[in-house]
Amino acid sequence: MAVFWKKMAGGVLLTLSLALLGWGAEGQGNRRGKKEVLGSSMVYLGQDRDTWRPLIHITVNLSDISSIKSSFQFRTFDPEGAIFYGDTKNGEDWFVLSLKDGVPMMQISKEDMIVSVTGGPKINDGRWHTLAVSNHGKFVILEVDGSDGLVVGMQSKQKEEVASGGLRLALGGILINKEHMIVQFEPQMDGCVREGNWLNLSNPWEVEADELWPCYHNIQPGSYFPGTGLALFNTSVFPFEEDNELKIELWGDFTQMNGPILSIGAPGQEPLFTLVANNNTHEVTLTFGEEKISVKNTFRRLLMTFMKDLVKVFQDEDQSKNTTISPVSHPEYLTTWRNGHLAVGGLLGEGEDTVDSQFLAGCLENIQIQGRYLDLDLAIKHPSISSHSCPA
Repeated sequence: MAVFWKKMAGGVLLTLSLALLGWGAEGQGNRRGKKEVLGSSMVYLGQDRDTWRPLIHITVNLSDISSIKSSFQFRTFDPEGAIFYGDTKNGEDWFVLSLKDGVPMMQISKEDMIVSVTGGPKINDGRWHTLAVSNHGKFVILEVDGSDGLVVGMQSKQKEEVASGGLRLALGGILINKEHMIVQFEPQMDGCVREGNWLNLSNPWEVEADELWPCYHNIQPGSYFPGTGLALFNTSVFPFEEDNELKIELWGDFTQMNGPILSIGAPGQEPLFTLVANNNTHEVTLTFGEEKISVKNTFRRLLMTFMKDLVKVFQDEDQSKNTTISPVSHPEYLTTWRNGHLAVGGLLGEGEDTVDSQFLAGCLENIQIQGRYLDLDLAIKHPSISSHSCPA
């Protein structure tokens, strides 16, 4: 992914209201007031929290461990993110399992060595996969669906110490400084873990949230907006010159969408462009400057090409459904694209620190700008939005 795509969330002044959803999972409390769940529970890893902070974690004595293997089922469409972490010696020796480009990646620190290895099958296909991590002396083995996915061998010249003390395990984050890892990655993972068997331990795990959000029974690729918030980007990160075109392409079942899909505007100004779905009238309305046009919502692909004085709109592949909007000359056009905001799933407000109260309900199966996939993990977004999966 290009560098400018990594910078989308930087420097945005808009403040979003991040009210958590009322979803929950059964859990017990402990003496520190933390909720607890069994390690076999189904856990949605994409729940909002501090970026690298684990969602659930556990600390046990190494003397209580009778197994060398941890296994669990895992499902995602997300190509990148943190899954499973473990350490001893208060983080001196550690292990991180993540995804990078949909492929498993293990990073291990032990004594005077740090190694990173990536390989095995792509597993971000939305299916449940059984993963198992085990330690066999000098080797750490990752199995994927019963077959060896990764085997890492490590041998130090130092005399190996007898393991003692505590062991920490965590899901959805890490407990060390991210700078210690060889390979950096985006930690947020829109995925689910279930049926975990962690070293045969029966101890409950501590939950770093008021409630655990559920996983959808069936999922499909896309970004899901439940009608409670939006995702925000700076337009300055998109490649655009005054004499060039800028293309935004959206895929999805527009008959199942309701509310604002897209809005673009300069700070302190009314939105220059809006795209709104109305399930009552079965229409999608595009507004650019002072021009407005409504089309039936029976399409699955919408391509919008922005130029200095007009917007071309293409529905599906049918050339007969092409529409051109030629607005009155808009003095804020170039300013908007250079220093404005793009909101997906909501309407930008009149000021930098306000947003409209209406939000999109529906699934955008794919969002592309200038032919590049738009990753909502890089946006400032409401925690209820799922970046890579929608309920099917």
